[in-house]
Amino acid sequence: MLAWALFSSAQALAEQEPVYLVAHPGVGTEAISRDAVRAMFAMRQRHWPDGTSARVFVLTEGHPVHERFVKGRLDAFPHQLQLAWDRAVFSGTGQSPHRVGSQAEMHERVATTPGALGYLTREYLDERVQIIAIE
Repeated sequence: MLAWALFSSAQALAEQEPVYLVAHPGVGTEAISRDAVRAMFAMRQRHWPDGTSARVFVLTEGHPVHERFVKGRLDAFPHQLQLAWDRAVFSGTGQSPHRVGSQAEMHERVATTPGALGYLTREYLDERVQIIAIE
Protein backbone atom coordinates (compact mmCIF):
# COMPACT_ATOMS: atom_id res chain seq x y z
CA MET A 1 0.00 0.00 0.00
CA LEU A 2 2.85 2.38 0.83
CA ALA A 3 4.46 1.70 -2.57
CA TRP A 4 1.20 2.65 -4.32
CA ALA A 5 0.96 5.87 -2.29
CA LEU A 6 4.55 6.79 -3.20
CA PHE A 7 3.91 5.97 -6.85
CA SER A 8 0.72 8.06 -6.86
CA SER A 9 2.56 10.99 -5.25
CA ALA A 10 5.41 10.78 -7.77
CA GLN A 11 2.95 10.53 -10.65
CA ALA A 12 0.95 13.55 -9.41
CA LEU A 13 4.16 15.56 -9.05
CA ALA A 14 5.27 14.63 -12.59
CA GLU A 15 1.88 15.69 -13.95
CA GLN A 16 2.30 19.11 -12.32
CA GLU A 17 5.80 19.66 -13.71
CA PRO A 18 5.68 22.53 -16.21
CA VAL A 19 6.21 21.97 -19.90
CA TYR A 20 8.26 24.71 -21.55
CA LEU A 21 7.92 26.11 -25.04
CA VAL A 22 11.38 25.83 -26.62
CA ALA A 23 12.97 26.91 -29.87
CA HIS A 24 16.20 26.69 -31.78
CA PRO A 25 18.68 29.17 -30.22
CA GLY A 26 18.88 31.09 -33.51
CA VAL A 27 15.24 32.16 -33.29
CA GLY A 28 15.18 35.88 -32.56
CA THR A 29 12.06 35.74 -30.38
CA GLU A 30 12.12 35.59 -26.58
CA ALA A 31 8.36 35.87 -25.98
CA ILE A 32 5.29 35.19 -28.06
CA SER A 33 1.54 35.55 -27.53
CA ARG A 34 -0.59 32.51 -26.68
CA ASP A 35 -2.62 33.13 -29.86
CA ALA A 36 0.53 33.05 -32.00
CA VAL A 37 1.70 29.82 -30.31
CA ARG A 38 -1.70 28.25 -30.88
CA ALA A 39 -1.62 29.30 -34.53
CA MET A 40 1.90 27.90 -34.97
CA PHE A 41 1.00 24.53 -33.41
CA ALA A 42 -2.24 24.41 -35.42
CA MET A 43 0.01 24.95 -38.49
CA ARG A 44 -1.88 28.12 -39.49
CA GLN A 45 1.12 30.40 -38.84
CA ARG A 46 4.28 29.18 -40.53
CA HIS A 47 6.71 31.93 -39.60
CA TRP A 48 8.17 33.45 -36.46
CA PRO A 49 7.40 37.14 -35.88
CA ASP A 50 10.81 38.03 -37.40
CA GLY A 51 9.91 36.19 -40.64
CA THR A 52 11.97 33.04 -40.03
CA SER A 53 10.25 29.85 -41.19
CA ALA A 54 8.92 27.82 -38.27
CA ARG A 55 9.44 24.05 -38.07
CA VAL A 56 7.02 22.62 -35.51
CA PHE A 57 7.84 19.41 -33.63
CA VAL A 58 5.36 17.52 -31.43
CA LEU A 59 5.47 14.33 -29.39
CA THR A 60 3.36 11.39 -30.48
CA GLU A 61 -0.35 11.32 -29.79
CA GLY A 62 -1.09 10.07 -26.29
CA HIS A 63 2.31 11.05 -24.87
CA PRO A 64 1.65 12.57 -21.40
CA VAL A 65 3.94 15.58 -22.03
CA HIS A 66 2.13 16.30 -25.32
CA GLU A 67 -1.21 16.19 -23.54
CA ARG A 68 0.01 18.47 -20.73
CA PHE A 69 1.47 20.97 -23.19
CA VAL A 70 -1.64 21.15 -25.36
CA LYS A 71 -4.03 21.40 -22.42
CA GLY A 72 -1.90 23.64 -20.21
CA ARG A 73 -0.18 25.94 -22.70
CA LEU A 74 -2.51 25.98 -25.71
CA ASP A 75 -5.79 25.73 -23.77
CA ALA A 76 -7.00 23.03 -26.14
CA PHE A 77 -7.45 19.29 -26.22
CA PRO A 78 -5.05 17.08 -28.18
CA HIS A 79 -7.85 15.73 -30.36
CA GLN A 80 -8.77 19.30 -31.41
CA LEU A 81 -5.22 19.90 -32.57
CA GLN A 82 -5.18 16.58 -34.42
CA LEU A 83 -8.44 17.51 -36.19
CA ALA A 84 -6.93 20.80 -37.35
CA TRP A 85 -3.88 18.98 -38.74
CA ASP A 86 -5.99 16.32 -40.44
CA ARG A 87 -8.25 18.95 -42.00
CA ALA A 88 -5.29 20.88 -43.41
CA VAL A 89 -3.59 17.75 -44.79
CA PHE A 90 -6.71 16.20 -46.32
CA SER A 91 -7.85 19.49 -47.88
CA GLY A 92 -4.41 20.06 -49.37
CA THR A 93 -4.08 23.46 -47.68
CA GLY A 94 -1.42 22.60 -45.13
CA GLN A 95 0.65 20.01 -43.39
CA SER A 96 0.98 18.41 -40.00
CA PRO A 97 3.89 19.05 -37.65
CA HIS A 98 6.92 16.77 -37.45
CA ARG A 99 6.34 14.00 -34.89
CA VAL A 100 9.04 12.74 -32.57
CA GLY A 101 8.96 9.73 -30.29
CA SER A 102 10.62 11.07 -27.15
CA GLN A 103 11.71 14.22 -25.37
CA ALA A 104 15.34 13.32 -26.11
CA GLU A 105 14.53 13.27 -29.82
CA MET A 106 12.52 16.50 -29.47
CA HIS A 107 15.52 18.15 -27.79
CA GLU A 108 17.89 17.03 -30.55
CA ARG A 109 15.59 18.09 -33.40
CA VAL A 110 14.83 21.53 -31.90
CA ALA A 111 18.50 22.13 -31.07
CA THR A 112 19.69 21.30 -34.60
CA THR A 113 16.87 22.59 -36.84
CA PRO A 114 16.86 26.33 -37.65
CA GLY A 115 13.47 27.88 -36.82
CA ALA A 116 12.41 24.84 -34.79
CA LEU A 117 9.67 25.04 -32.16
CA GLY A 118 8.72 22.37 -29.63
CA TYR A 119 8.23 21.73 -25.93
CA LEU A 120 10.16 19.99 -23.16
CA THR A 121 10.07 19.39 -19.43
CA ARG A 122 12.80 20.89 -17.22
CA GLU A 123 15.06 17.83 -17.23
CA TYR A 124 15.64 18.22 -21.00
CA LEU A 125 16.49 21.93 -20.96
CA ASP A 126 20.03 23.13 -21.60
CA GLU A 127 21.92 25.80 -23.54
CA ARG A 128 21.23 24.05 -26.85
CA VAL A 129 17.57 25.17 -26.80
CA GLN A 130 15.97 28.49 -25.99
CA ILE A 131 12.94 28.83 -23.71
CA ILE A 132 10.25 31.07 -25.24
CA ALA A 133 7.90 32.86 -22.84
CA ILE A 134 4.20 32.69 -23.65
CA GLU A 135 2.50 36.04 -23.00
